[in-house]
Amino acid sequence: MDFILLDALANAGGAVGAGLAAVGAGIGIGQIGKGAVEAIARQPEASNDIRANMILAAALVEGAALFAIIIGFLAMVL
Repeated sequence: MDFILLDALANAGGAVGAGLAAVGAGIGIGQIGKGAVEAIARQPEASNDIRANMILAAALVEGAALFAIIIGFLAMVL
């Protein structure tokens, strides 16, 4: 009986963790985009450098979120 409850809690925790990772990544990438747009509005001549840094930062956030989502799914499966 306890094993079934533990398994259900692991599934719920993994699902919540994966969802929070996805939401957190979305918020983080949104903040990166917001900052880049504001910076380009202030200095249009630096738009290429700002855009390159924005893409790099968004990729790093997305990579960290992918690892967190995979860990959440592994918690549900294993």
